[in-house]
Amino acid sequence: MDLSLDVLKFILPELLVTHFDLTDHQLHGKDLHLYFEEKASVPKEFSKDLIISHGFHKEITIEDFPLRGKTVLLHIKRRRWFNKTTQKVAQRDWNLVAQGTRMTVEFAVFLKALSQYQS
Repeated sequence: MDLSLDVLKFILPELLVTHFDLTDHQLHGKDLHLYFEEKASVPKEFSKDLIISHGFHKEITIEDFPLRGKTVLLHIKRRRWFNKTTQKVAQRDWNLVAQGTRMTVEFAVFLKALSQYQS
């Protein structure tokens, strides 16, 4: 197994590391920007149909746990698929963003728990 992939699994959501490729990273002041694109592997839920890659959705940016005093911003591009069997555009249902926020689910849960201790 790739060492860098193993390390990324400790600091980023595993779902992100498993199903997305890290395509770029940039450091701007106190912000660390990590860029991800969904891998081109056909989703299991569409394995019975004829599916082809059909570009990407608009990139979303979400905040994750800070690292070494840096704000971590994840730029994520989800893949669109064209289902030739149904003649419809398809996509995976990813639960990467906590509802009502622009943060990863894990980070939102952490902040919620932390706010309960500060009351």
